[in-house]
Amino acid sequence: MAEGSAELEQFRRCWREELAGGAKRRRREAAAAAQQPPAEPGSRRGAEQAEPGYLALARGLLDGGAPPAPARRSPSPARPAEEPAGDGGGDGDDLLGQLIRDLNEINEVPFFDVQLPYELALKIFQYLGKTELGRCAQVSRTWKALAEDEVLWYRLCQQEGYLLDMSISDHACWKLALKNCRTRERTLKTNWKNRIGAVSQLRYELGKILCDVHSCDGVVIAGYTSGEVRLWDTRTWDYTAPILEAMHGPGDAGPRPHVSFVRINSSLAVAAYEDGTISIWNLMFGREPIHHYQHNQRIQALALGSEGAVVATASGFEVKVESPDDRGFWQTTATFDIQKLVNFLNLVPDVVGSPVAVAAAEDIVYLLKAEDPGKILHSVYGQPVTCLDVSAHEAAFGVKNFGWLLNEPNQILLYNLETSQCLKKMGNSIGDFTCVNLQNSPPNMLVTGNKDRRVRVFDLRKSESLCSLYAHQLGVSAVQMDDWKIISGGEEGLVCVWDQRMGTKLWEMHARHPVRHVWFNSHSLITANIPDEKSLPGTSITDDDLTVHHKYRGIIYAYEFSADQLAVESVLPICRSSYDEVTGYNYNIGLAVPYDNI
Repeated sequence: MAEGSAELEQFRRCWREELAGGAKRRRREAAAAAQQPPAEPGSRRGAEQAEPGYLALARGLLDGGAPPAPARRSPSPARPAEEPAGDGGGDGDDLLGQLIRDLNEINEVPFFDVQLPYELALKIFQYLGKTELGRCAQVSRTWKALAEDEVLWYRLCQQEGYLLDMSISDHACWKLALKNCRTRERTLKTNWKNRIGAVSQLRYELGKILCDVHSCDGVVIAGYTSGEVRLWDTRTWDYTAPILEAMHGPGDAGPRPHVSFVRINSSLAVAAYEDGTISIWNLMFGREPIHHYQHNQRIQALALGSEGAVVATASGFEVKVESPDDRGFWQTTATFDIQKLVNFLNLVPDVVGSPVAVAAAEDIVYLLKAEDPGKILHSVYGQPVTCLDVSAHEAAFGVKNFGWLLNEPNQILLYNLETSQCLKKMGNSIGDFTCVNLQNSPPNMLVTGNKDRRVRVFDLRKSESLCSLYAHQLGVSAVQMDDWKIISGGEEGLVCVWDQRMGTKLWEMHARHPVRHVWFNSHSLITANIPDEKSLPGTSITDDDLTVHHKYRGIIYAYEFSADQLAVESVLPICRSSYDEVTGYNYNIGLAVPYDNI
């Protein structure tokens, strides 16, 4: 307020100087006119003797009061018919609307060209929105040039969340860029609702059975029972799947162990194997791992930081955190001893300094910090934790209560990670909460899935359920939401897309196995159906017959709803086959000779 008052006083002081200069100029012109013959009545020179209307307007504004009503003039042919005649200003009119109406009465005076510097006028216009700028552009040519300044529309584009990584020099017309972004957003929303777009199956038969899937910004990582780890980059619409090589020792001549967990972020990929081995790859440095370490027992949980290079693993009664030092050499940052076996493990995002992890071990939730290694966030005997998710400042997890003993339903608990206090208790369900998504939900929102077949959305400010959707016959296994839609996956293999505000199902997609992974952004969707059984029925796991029981291997679906991709139809897997593969089977027919890209 102080800065705005100072600018207003400076504006009034400059304006007074302009008015004083204009008064001296009029006195000189009046003295010169007195020496000339008198003008005819009604001529323009006689009209100039009176005080111009814009000066009365200026004095009224400088005094801080309402401007005087201008004298009535004959209607001008250039004046639009819909413009109100006279001042027409009520008590609630703002200064800008009053100025526009008064300047229409004095349309021969270029207001901002004379009295106000362009930079100060631009400072005033930056507080206007798109609609107000469009109306100002209709006042005059000067106002049109001011209202369409690139600085104003670049700021509006940034405020609405479009093209945040661009500078003002990257576009010649930011008004058109904002219009194109809004049009594309409407098109994407329509495509989502009507299931318009391209879909592809990310299937790798040589990997045997799918074990785990994770994705980040359209890059998908998958681990298989053959021990292979594959990547797909769906952003380029090129589904060539490179293999990430594991670290092999001199005695590793036999079959490789199964992949237990895989994780990926913008720079790293991590895989955990059945024998307790952890391999870490840098996505920029090729297929060879940059770090490798071993646990003595089977790995029960794996976590990778959403940004940066931090990996946490839980094996037995130990949680280990690995990260590189300042020189890039990986080392063990912290080791924590846990009283029970860990079921869920998450790293807290956006932490400055030492990494912070949250681990759920049966009925105890730990907050693992290097300075306070054994801190217990929540512990109630006989009430196990069924799901867990964390954000930068909060942790949400589901608790299973034995209703027939304590007469309490199952709930979602929300804890503050800084104060370690329970903030909210939400939900009253007889079924177990199987999944919760806090980090990727809109602010003050949380979405959960339950064994009672329902998806629930909670408002964290009121601890109330905003909507409850009857979704899946065998329970909900994965869920994610944004500001208008919800994607849920079930144990029966069904993926449902919901309109959150209407509470209606838009469309659904079914596959054979339970949905274990769901991820989406504004224009793409990744889902993974992973079988619970890791061996093929009727055949051995070492069988090389690739045509047997393909339906038991699991599948990954990639949807693309972008308007730019609609011209590219869903390319069949046979057309994406690599001609350097000589083995042919019914899901990826390799060709022996090169062919053109179709």
